[in-house]
Amino acid sequence: MPSYIGLIRKEPGTIYGIDFPDFPGCISADETLEACLKSGREALQTCVQFMLDEGMEIPSPSSLEDILADPDSHDALAVLVELPPVKGKAVRVNITLDEYLLTEIDRAASRRQMNRSNFLAWAARQAMHRPEDQRRALHLATEDQQSP
Repeated sequence: MPSYIGLIRKEPGTIYGIDFPDFPGCISADETLEACLKSGREALQTCVQFMLDEGMEIPSPSSLEDILADPDSHDALAVLVELPPVKGKAVRVNITLDEYLLTEIDRAASRRQMNRSNFLAWAARQAMHRPEDQRRALHLATEDQQSP
């Protein structure tokens, strides 16, 4: 999942607040810094989920330089907030896999008490978050495309 920059602010006598420049109007606040970060992550997830449900385009994360160039950002603490997973609607796909690999996938899914679809989605998320696995997955995908 991508990460977005959140801006944390706190004036004397107030609670912590967080806003996201890439998502105008997406704000949250809480009593402690830790709670503010947590509620900010939840607000970001809710905002993105709403946008997806409405068919809106999700912006790419802005750079820290671009955000800090805005004078309104100068009094804030910039933090990187990872977007928690959002759920889209289930989409049926047709893929081609080696029959032995499919058997291994079904066994691995069964060991984890998952169905094939859930296992493949889980495995894909794992691979997308680990750079060494991303390189290996790319290599394996390239091999699969080249085999007859």
